Amino acid sequence: MRVPTTLKKTREYRHVYNRGKFFADRYLVIYYLPNNLDYCRFGFTVSKKIGNAVVRNRVRRLLKEVCRLNSSVFTGGFDLVLVARRSIVDLKYKRVEECLLKLANKIYKR
Repeated sequence: MRVPTTLKKTREYRHVYNRGKFFADRYLVIYYLPNNLDYCRFGFTVSKKIGNAVVRNRVRRLLKEVCRLNSSVFTGGFDLVLVARRSIVDLKYKRVEECLLKLANKIYKR
């Protein structure tokens, strides 16, 4: 279980937003774009609408942990940007994991 590789630059995020496709559910939006690498790179976006810094960081840590522990699911080369929605704040780890894996399965079935 290695730490997920993350997108760093604003242009990388914009590239995924503009050229990529997305799936969404009630708690999360996931943008994806093939990247010609043999691993996935992740970006995490948690808006100020979600809450104060403590809440936003908790949500971000939760998403990173789900990606880290389920790295075997994210096998192909994709750039993924996870955008948290306001309703994710009250969720526990298990529910966040279910939501993310459901969306990931949609991506890999395409």
